[in-house]
Amino acid sequence: MSRPLQDVATGSTHAGVPFRITSPIGPVLFLDDVAGSQLLLSALFITAGDDEPPPIATAAGETRATRLAGYDHARVWRARFTLPADRASDYRWNGTTYAVAGDLTGDMRLAYVSCNGEEVGDMDREGSERNAMWERLRSEHQRRPFALMLHGGDQIYADEVTDGHNLSHDWPEHIPRDPSSAALDDFRHHLRERFLERYAALYAAPQFAWLCARVPSLMQWDDHDICDGWGSLRRSRTYSPVGQTLFAVARESFLVFQQATTDGDLPMRFADPEGQHLGWAVHGPDLRILAPDLRSERTRRQIMGPGGWAMMEAEAQHEVEGHTLLMSSVPLLGPRLSLLEALMVVIPRMQKYEDDLRDQWQSRAHREEWRRMLRLVRDLARRDGHDITAVSGEIHLATRAVMDLGGGLHLNQLVASGIAHRAPPKGWARFLGALSWLAEDPLPEHPIRVERLPGQPGRYIAERNYLVLERTAGNWTALWDLEASGMTEVMSL
Repeated sequence: MSRPLQDVATGSTHAGVPFRITSPIGPVLFLDDVAGSQLLLSALFITAGDDEPPPIATAAGETRATRLAGYDHARVWRARFTLPADRASDYRWNGTTYAVAGDLTGDMRLAYVSCNGEEVGDMDREGSERNAMWERLRSEHQRRPFALMLHGGDQIYADEVTDGHNLSHDWPEHIPRDPSSAALDDFRHHLRERFLERYAALYAAPQFAWLCARVPSLMQWDDHDICDGWGSLRRSRTYSPVGQTLFAVARESFLVFQQATTDGDLPMRFADPEGQHLGWAVHGPDLRILAPDLRSERTRRQIMGPGGWAMMEAEAQHEVEGHTLLMSSVPLLGPRLSLLEALMVVIPRMQKYEDDLRDQWQSRAHREEWRRMLRLVRDLARRDGHDITAVSGEIHLATRAVMDLGGGLHLNQLVASGIAHRAPPKGWARFLGALSWLAEDPLPEHPIRVERLPGQPGRYIAERNYLVLERTAGNWTALWDLEASGMTEVMSL
């Protein structure tokens, strides 16, 4: 039997045993951007102490890693290098050659994953069970390689990083009002070390490590990369000294471990070089991948702030040929959740779930903003003359929906969630399916339909899953790999 996740290439943190890196973790590949016929790549490494990882070697020469961040017993490093964007290639590190199927110019496959963990006890899960779908995804890549892997949110579940410190042991229910600077500094140190432990354990898992050394990743965060419900919690929590410290450390960790970068050094794909919001866009041959940041500027009354909206409106003015993939970490289309919100007001024991529903675009608190986003997506489609595909996670189910944008154009919403989070009860999937019969058309002239996955009996599938997107001769298709049911039939986009 495999060891618990926390023990893979790391020392156990139980019973006061300190966390240690016992062997280098990496390379983990990230796509910084596409520039002409080149993939601009970063390789991330985590090592013990000051141990510098060996250089990356390509046909162009060797690239040494530079240090990104330091921790008590570990360092994080990054090596930036290029590979061709118009053909398959490889690179070499530490005696191993890694094949990269980096051709973005013709037929290609993309993988989409989300929700890589669970809220409670994720680090104690048995490795082969936890990473079963990562193993399936690795096998699928070995069968027919992926050019890129999109991670749509909740790459880690950081909810337990606040445990074990007196400023946050009861977060978010009870927090001190005016902690001292020394206490906050100690809290910051505690959080940084706990985030490192989580990322190191996840990135050392053999199924993930093999795949992410060969397929460049693009990631956008959601709430669990910070804490459950970040931005939908009460202002007294998120704007408190404890809350702001938590966000600052989570943001630093997101940049280091999910983008292989730091403040002041963001790749060109990011819309805001200052990083007030962390939305980004990649423009490749006949493909745009657009990933707004739905967390950095979020409050209980808004999902995106001025920076996020400026990015989206600027993209709506771009002339883009080919397909647009919109990564909305929270699904854009779904059932009539406002009815559940109304129930929560009158049923006290359900009020603890309020932040989960306020996270959604369909929340009553975000209705006008939801309409604004849907109109903007419609305008993107009309300008380019192409359907838009939105890919999302967050709900721990597989589902899809379609919005008629007029003029023969459509918004296809594909939800794949989660790669590691175990599925909720099938009764919840059936309940959401029944709820989806109630029309939810925020733009009455553009009706929305929640549809079944190809070959599946229900509208929501309670199985762990990931999504495969494929372009063949310019045409896009999608299919889901469901843990129990297997591959769905292919669906045209």
